Amino acid sequence: MQTAEYITIDGVPVEFGDEKNILALIRKAGIELPTFCYHSELSIYGACRMCMVETGRGLEAACSTPPKAGMRITTNTERLRKYRRMVLELLLARHCRDCTTCNNNGNCKLQDLAKRFNIQGVRFPNTAGGNNTDDSSPCITRDENKCILCGDCVRMCNEVQAVGAIDFAHRGANMAVSTVFGKSLADSPCVGCGQCAAVCPTGAIVVKNDTAKVWKALDDQDIKVTVQIAPAVRVALGREFGLRDEGAPGVSGNAMGRIVAALRRMGFDEVYDTSTGADLTVLEEANELLKRPETGGRAMPLFSSCCPAWIQFCEKQYPELLPHVSTCRSPMQMFASVINEETSRVSSRTHVHVAVMPCTAKKYEAARDEFRVNGKPAVNYVLTTQELVRMIRESGILFSELEPEAVDMPFGTITGAGLIFGVSGGVTEAVLRRITTDKSAAGLVALSWQGVRGMEGIKKTAVTLGGRELKIAMVSGLKNASELIRKIKNGEEIFDFVEVMACPGGCVSGAGQPAATAAEKEERGRGLYSAGKLCGIKRSEENPLMMNLYGGLLKGRVHELLHVQYTKEKTHA
Repeated sequence: MQTAEYITIDGVPVEFGDEKNILALIRKAGIELPTFCYHSELSIYGACRMCMVETGRGLEAACSTPPKAGMRITTNTERLRKYRRMVLELLLARHCRDCTTCNNNGNCKLQDLAKRFNIQGVRFPNTAGGNNTDDSSPCITRDENKCILCGDCVRMCNEVQAVGAIDFAHRGANMAVSTVFGKSLADSPCVGCGQCAAVCPTGAIVVKNDTAKVWKALDDQDIKVTVQIAPAVRVALGREFGLRDEGAPGVSGNAMGRIVAALRRMGFDEVYDTSTGADLTVLEEANELLKRPETGGRAMPLFSSCCPAWIQFCEKQYPELLPHVSTCRSPMQMFASVINEETSRVSSRTHVHVAVMPCTAKKYEAARDEFRVNGKPAVNYVLTTQELVRMIRESGILFSELEPEAVDMPFGTITGAGLIFGVSGGVTEAVLRRITTDKSAAGLVALSWQGVRGMEGIKKTAVTLGGRELKIAMVSGLKNASELIRKIKNGEEIFDFVEVMACPGGCVSGAGQPAATAAEKEERGRGLYSAGKLCGIKRSEENPLMMNLYGGLLKGRVHELLHVQYTKEKTHA
């Protein structure tokens, strides 16, 4: 029998097993050791030195020191407190200090730690330069003056996403995070996924803020403003207003009803659920998948097209795969086409359509030329969940006290299939619900056990349809997508359908969502599945609204309004 091993942390014995560093054990002991550059899903970098502890051998970085039996760790001494305050002062000395006007004010780790360690003054001159803001991307904004060189964004972009848009440049005091040759983000390999912003501990990389444009439209009485809300938003927004586990215990609460109520109070004329657009996507993508064997499409799989960051990644790094990407528009764009058509029929007012999304790359998608009709975009503005939170707070609405309200008709009928689009594997499960012949309740449950659920980066499953086996892969995180594509090209793997989401875990982990731990992101996924169970209609083809649309507004115009062909890399407008 193996004897348990212990280390002592601040006088308390802590058992350890497979923990890779003493930082994990310190947190296991209930101590929140400060860090800037540590993320469990990224490589160990050890740059910020905030997690230094005393080990008896001097000061060592907790993030990069493996545990050994008998170690005696001290985390809180006068020496360490003085050391951490010095590190913070040095960071603040080269940092822009316009905190009150920073996009991350109140949500900045540097700000939090300066308060925690009682930094009341900085003894060194401020060396932050002039205006070093890169506002060229429609998705994110960079401000070099707020960068603390923690490397989180660089490692995320290169290790998890394999995009390679940013890296360290220069040396010593001139070191900076930069794009290749110092180009603007818009001219770099950046795909707008925003995962760099999701891990940035300061305001150096933030989501592009379009709230002022939306407020202006809402204030104009001559403009009719409609809005659609993506499925993943409902399980991420509530916690920002203190709502916890409104659904089952341990499952992120569904705040959709309150979101609808808040949007109406802010002045939106009509509020809809993007899950309706997801139902359209299910029907069209399933139809496309079923036709592929007839056209000899087995050599390369059909790739999903819902994720705009994946589309940009494909355009920039794998343009040869574009003919194999589904021609289906994303749910946002499909639904926008339908809403615009219906609005033009019943209203003569100028129409502005807004989409609330968990995704930063949706801002780029909305600006693409493919989705313009007579020069006008189908979606005028995309707000992320973060931006919606700011607008609700700015308007003074007490979100937790709102009475939940339903979305508007005539597009108010949704299904469980459409709701689960926001989590990795959700698109696949929704399509399988459509194409499988077993429509029973037991068959529905069986699909959920086909290996389609979970936050793993690569998942695989197979189903038998009409005597033929369909092989399917679900991948999230663009590095995982690259690895799978390599295997497909080499003939190591064969699939009929591949679902790709740029953000690890799917849209619930989108960069436009409020910051969350890995466990909280998993909760969001469970929250979507829980919400899907509460829908009376579980399959897209059973939604009566779909039949009405295909027999009416979409009749003879399905390809025009619901499909798109990506042919080459596009630039935003």
